[in-house]
Amino acid sequence: MRKLYVVLTLLLVCTISEASKKYPVTASSAVPAAKGEVSVDKDKNGNMQVHLRVEHLANPQNLTPSASVYVVWVQDKNERAENKGQMKLDKNLKGNFETVTSAQSFDLFVTGEKDSNTKTPVGQEVLRTSVQQ
Repeated sequence: MRKLYVVLTLLLVCTISEASKKYPVTASSAVPAAKGEVSVDKDKNGNMQVHLRVEHLANPQNLTPSASVYVVWVQDKNERAENKGQMKLDKNLKGNFETVTSAQSFDLFVTGEKDSNTKTPVGQEVLRTSVQQ
């Protein structure tokens, strides 16, 4: 019985230590109803698996100035922001986006852009969080 208790305790500790870390996303005044969360897990290669979930995010066409798409950016300290791709919204104004980065601590932010392939963020920033590992 004691061995079973020790094994269960070890499993619980391992599960807790491997659980993803969650970071709240701050919405700009352009999208005050938006809310979201970023969860981060380290993969077997040491990279960070990033999952962004948002809801109540206005369509990018409703921004001022108007945009065509939402682009997710990751910026490591003292580095240029990297375009990680387009985040699409469903009809209920919810969005999910997944990416991987080698950065351990970084800022993640979302901008409304005219083109999803832009190399630098020029559109209005609507969401932001900082991930600190």
